Amino acid sequence: MSNSLDPTITHYLSENNLPFKDFFQFGLSVDCVIFGYQQKSLKVLLIQRGAEPFQSKWAIPGDLVNPGEDLNASANRILKHLTGLENIFVEQFHTFGKTDRHPAGRVVTVGYFSLVRGENYQPVASNWASDIGWFDVEDLPDLAFDHSQIMDAAINALRKKVRTEPIGFNLLPPKFTLLELQGLYEAVLRQKFDKPNFRKKILGTGILIPLDEVQQNVAHRPAKLFRFDLERYHSLGREPFSFEL
Repeated sequence: MSNSLDPTITHYLSENNLPFKDFFQFGLSVDCVIFGYQQKSLKVLLIQRGAEPFQSKWAIPGDLVNPGEDLNASANRILKHLTGLENIFVEQFHTFGKTDRHPAGRVVTVGYFSLVRGENYQPVASNWASDIGWFDVEDLPDLAFDHSQIMDAAINALRKKVRTEPIGFNLLPPKFTLLELQGLYEAVLRQKFDKPNFRKKILGTGILIPLDEVQQNVAHRPAKLFRFDLERYHSLGREPFSFEL
């Protein structure tokens, strides 16, 4: 055993009669919860497993981290290999490490969530995924492994983050109406907002640019279009943005 080890680790190994190699005998994986916004509902992209364990079960896209691969690179690789998606928003939100979470042995997984605009991406099941599909977060199938727990944690992380940072714009087209923006936040946060108060609040942040354009090909009176001003947001800092309505 190397003398360069932390003395507390050396003491623990000695007291419990554990060989140092035992600490390097478990796997590390990444699971990516992919959110989308379609038909006024918050959706999540799931794959159907084409391999054991849990073959034919629906699951969050995920896989083992390769030796020598950092976590962010692994998340992007797994997304591309299992869904065909690449160059999308990804953010780490939690680590899951129960000893019995994988039937093959000890596997710790790092959870990421992603936000995509549905109309911009055509996910395709690939590698060992036999099928792929969008599911309403309020009507999910029975998931493999501990993915129901991971899903709940991802939804909670998204709801917390969307209140303090304008990440929700990653789910909308570049040009949108205020009603579409309100619908998105109502779907994510599972609450209704008063229309005048919502508009006053969001316009008061100063992060929206009104466009000289209106909706096209709609049956009702066309509404004015806006876009998110990223430069303005960064110039303001994070404090001015809050959705505590």
